[in-house]
Amino acid sequence: MIKNKTKINGWTPTGIGSLKNKTYLITGANSGVGFAATEILLSKSARVVMLNRSEAKSKAAIKKLKEKFGSDTEISFILTDLASLAEVRRASKEVLKQVPKIDALICNAAIAQVPEQTLTIDGFESMLGTNHYGHFLLCGLLFPRIEKSEGRIVVVTSLGYKMGLKTIQFDDINWDKNYHQNRTYSQSKLAQMMFAFELQDRLAASNKKSVKVLVCHPGSAKTSLIETSGNLTTKIIFRSLCLTPMVQTAERGSWPSVMCATETNLDQRALYGPTGRMEWIGPIGKGKLEPYAYDKDVMRSEEHTSELQSPCNLVCRLLLEKK
Repeated sequence: MIKNKTKINGWTPTGIGSLKNKTYLITGANSGVGFAATEILLSKSARVVMLNRSEAKSKAAIKKLKEKFGSDTEISFILTDLASLAEVRRASKEVLKQVPKIDALICNAAIAQVPEQTLTIDGFESMLGTNHYGHFLLCGLLFPRIEKSEGRIVVVTSLGYKMGLKTIQFDDINWDKNYHQNRTYSQSKLAQMMFAFELQDRLAASNKKSVKVLVCHPGSAKTSLIETSGNLTTKIIFRSLCLTPMVQTAERGSWPSVMCATETNLDQRALYGPTGRMEWIGPIGKGKLEPYAYDKDVMRSEEHTSELQSPCNLVCRLLLEKK
């Protein structure tokens, strides 16, 4: 377990100094929380590379950002479809060609509350395949560059990790028997957290302490996430919530990921996000982290499943062994 003594409560982006010569990669950065994080980083003179699945939306986002920050703003995108492992490999090669330095990889993209079981091109349940496996492989393939840069990996999860089984359903990893839009989504976010926390431990054990791994969540934020993949009932519920004070702006939702990407002194075995009511809204700080999110037996889990389906095995091997 990796710890330090620094505690942060009530963090805001106003305290960030110049990020000139810093480079940040953000998945799912053409809208919502990812776009808001991009805006904040660019406002501090950082270079941002968006890893998005839509070329048209990426170009529109870049146009908007350059209109706001100037034509010389260091913003670009690399087409990245996290639902395809082949596409993740292709995109990673492009990143390594185009990006000599990675100060942080922010794993932000996600799909949520998919109404019916859908499989990725590789045959994985779509939310687990996109939210976890895609990022998981991306982290592994880019790790040598992140390590060389003494950078960090920021895993953006969700309080939705508490809505499900509180463990990994290894005996039916694709949820063929009991698919449920909320519980299956919960599984994908829990898997992301377990990957991050096990990676922390393995990096510490191998004395690879130059790379930091941090975990955060946006709380409840007004984004297009539910509108993109949820069913009608879920969309109506979320639209109603957005009319209440229990949902904050996408900008506020981006603060935890920006903090984890830029702040120098943070505990790694922690979950950062809003600390107000239900931890949906409020000042940014360290929230409650459920112990099952770092259950060691489940995080290691070699005997239960294939390398890719374990929350950490494949990527940790790529990170720590393959050079």
